Amino acid sequence: MAPNLPASVNGGTIATESQVESLPETTTLPPTRSVPAIAHPTPEDAFGVAANIKYHAQYTPHFSPFKFDPEQAFYATAESVRDALIQRWNDTYAHFHKIDPKQTYYISMEYLQGRALTNAIGNLNLTDAYAGALSKLGHDLEIIMEQERDAALGNGGLGRLASCFLDSMATLNLPAWGYGLRYKYGLFAQRITKKGQEEYAEDWLEKFSPWEIVRHDIVYPIRFFGKVQAESDGSRKWVGGEVMQALAYDVPIPGYMTKNTISLRIWEAKAPPQDFDLYSFNAGEHEKAAILQSKANQICAVLYPGDATEDGKLLRLKQQYLLCSASLQDIIARFKERRPKHAIKWTDFPSKVAVQMNDTHPTLAIPELMRILMDEEGLGWDEAWAITGSTVAYTNHTVLPEALEKWSQVVMAKLLPRHMEIIAEIDKQFCQMVKSSRPDLVSKLEQMRVLDSNPHKPVVRMAHLCVVSSHTVNGVAELHSDILKRELFSDFCSLWPNKFQNKTNGVTPRRWLCFCSPELSAIITKWLQTDKWVTNLDLLAGLRQFADDEQLHKEWEAAKFANKVRLAEYLLKVTGVKVDPTSLFDTQVKRIHEYKRQFLNILGVIYRYKKMKEMGPEERKRVVPRVVMFGGKAFATYAQAKRIVKLVTDVGSVVNNDPDIGNLLKVVFVPNYNVTAAELIIPASELSQHISTAGMEASGTSNMKFALNGCLIIGTLDGANVEIREEIGNQNFFLFGVQADDVPRCREERMAGHFTPDPRFEEAKQMIRSKTFGDFDYEPLLDSLEGNSGYGRGDYFLVGVDFPSYIEAQKEIDIAYKDRRRWNHSSILSTAGSGKFSSDRTITQYATDIWNIQECRVP
Repeated sequence: MAPNLPASVNGGTIATESQVESLPETTTLPPTRSVPAIAHPTPEDAFGVAANIKYHAQYTPHFSPFKFDPEQAFYATAESVRDALIQRWNDTYAHFHKIDPKQTYYISMEYLQGRALTNAIGNLNLTDAYAGALSKLGHDLEIIMEQERDAALGNGGLGRLASCFLDSMATLNLPAWGYGLRYKYGLFAQRITKKGQEEYAEDWLEKFSPWEIVRHDIVYPIRFFGKVQAESDGSRKWVGGEVMQALAYDVPIPGYMTKNTISLRIWEAKAPPQDFDLYSFNAGEHEKAAILQSKANQICAVLYPGDATEDGKLLRLKQQYLLCSASLQDIIARFKERRPKHAIKWTDFPSKVAVQMNDTHPTLAIPELMRILMDEEGLGWDEAWAITGSTVAYTNHTVLPEALEKWSQVVMAKLLPRHMEIIAEIDKQFCQMVKSSRPDLVSKLEQMRVLDSNPHKPVVRMAHLCVVSSHTVNGVAELHSDILKRELFSDFCSLWPNKFQNKTNGVTPRRWLCFCSPELSAIITKWLQTDKWVTNLDLLAGLRQFADDEQLHKEWEAAKFANKVRLAEYLLKVTGVKVDPTSLFDTQVKRIHEYKRQFLNILGVIYRYKKMKEMGPEERKRVVPRVVMFGGKAFATYAQAKRIVKLVTDVGSVVNNDPDIGNLLKVVFVPNYNVTAAELIIPASELSQHISTAGMEASGTSNMKFALNGCLIIGTLDGANVEIREEIGNQNFFLFGVQADDVPRCREERMAGHFTPDPRFEEAKQMIRSKTFGDFDYEPLLDSLEGNSGYGRGDYFLVGVDFPSYIEAQKEIDIAYKDRRRWNHSSILSTAGSGKFSSDRTITQYATDIWNIQECRVP
């Protein structure tokens, strides 16, 4: 029985009667007197949860007493959930330590986690218990969830994929860790003003994150600059320079309906206290006194800092090295702690450790592992190289030249002199190997080398370093992997044909259907008569047999409409634009980039608007009303992308206020697009646009999330669109555009002056030039579509080539949407065909084909 306790006020400090009487009139007492404050780390019912929440509000307070507003309730609730996670966390790693399985260490510059509360209580199967507990404490779970800020640890698909992968690793009970950086201000928070996009620092750590736990005992030295010193025994040692520290913060990642809870370990850079110059400070030279502290704070301040200057390049390289060095030192420490110091067999390292590099950002893990093995553990080159090559694997995420990192050899040698030596030796030995084993490739060696020795701009080709050094290289969609083998890395593929694999991306069905669209999830469970689809997404195929059932159509459409109403409320709140939820909700949300072709989308909207203005009242009655939504961030220094954002907002300002058009067309740019916004937008969308130039998108994962939620796609045969179309059926995918194999020919024809633009394309451009949408100078953007060649010209992304087929596909969409039976049928089949695109499937393939790790379930 719960002990009799004094009355508490709002879950804060225990209040006496006199304290209650003295409270201001504005203070209200919540209905919590019957709930005691009891520490209960693993409650299973609403009363136990409520008692634990109240305990944290009272005994681990972060705010003034006598307050239990939604914000305070959120932090107490999160700490209550964290209690349960820590118990499972400790059990998981005690089990891993006992079994000593081979483990995967996933290194990524980005993790786009989203809110953790919804996901955690959902995976723990405690959603109802927490809803009931908060009700007892005078709060609503949904309102409490809204208090959480998205962790600003990533930006786009790369980070969201990494987060999906962690969820699947935990759910599949795999022994795995994630490693990343703890960015204080993220990429940026985006605001949309009359000027277009404006950037501000993210404030997710303004107070604190209740999910992370600082590990004060996990600190590693990180050296920059300095020199390489030759030792008397012939070994090499890196000395001098600046030495900072990497401090570990751990974030728990719970699996779904399992005890296993794994870690995302993120690193923060700091300078040791002894490096604070007290003499300079007391002499009034305050900035000089804290110069190393200032430099350390810069490293993890911002994701992808500008690199136009040498200082910017050095800072980015510092970020990448800190991530790799701290993670490798941690991995090696964990390997060594399980073995007697005198009996460490380094040849066992690859049988216990798998390192996965998520894109080229963690490439420095290769020379860093070599450096530690040789310079600190005393291994020779051949042994260290064999271990490294058997441990690391590389996932390529792009074929865009600007995204295939190339670092100046001068900058690399300046910041990381020992690593530059190791990279040069890798390049040297690779050249020798090619000359001795493949004389037919010698003529291509300059293009294949790790070091590009162009005398004007010598660089390190990081992707080539990954390919040369890794035991496995994988693409992330079938088309993308084929392009890697056939084009980008074709010579390497001829050298090592078995090194290259495909691992089509996937998304977690927990966050991206089960939790974000509960009404639709309940309908799926009802019709399949099981909820096992949440961990076995292939079961969705069972919906196909009901795709023509009128009752399912009614329920399906009702669930989608409920999601649309929620999104309409959100749009009004964040943009001020009122939309009609009976309209077709048409969405393109992703990083703003010319190859993703938001420009094509808005040109199509402009043409649509022009044609509607030319219609009479009777004609307009036959128009399918649409809400066209855009969302995504343009990098602060990417001028063309920012012009596209500005154009979308300018078009919206005109269209949304045109009385002739009314609700027939709305154009909305959703500001600061993130995971939380996506969890509202994706379930509500009925059409999503994945319209990148064919052959340029590696995979895409938002297309999978939309398809999973029964949203139809208009798209090109690019990235994972190809496989999605195969799985859901050609008739349920609105295809347009040239195919990847035809893109080079189209560009050649354009350069030869053989392109004739469609009149409709010219109409849309002319409407912009006519200043219909304001006086902003869009000529640099329009110029990219003009001419036949030249930098920033010649329509490299084939917007004009694909515009006619895009407009025709949009006409087909209007026809299909009017036929509600056809549309609902296709929507159901879209979800039914999405089983392949679970990250559980992807991670199972990584575990089997690349990492060679096994399930390690906590009993």
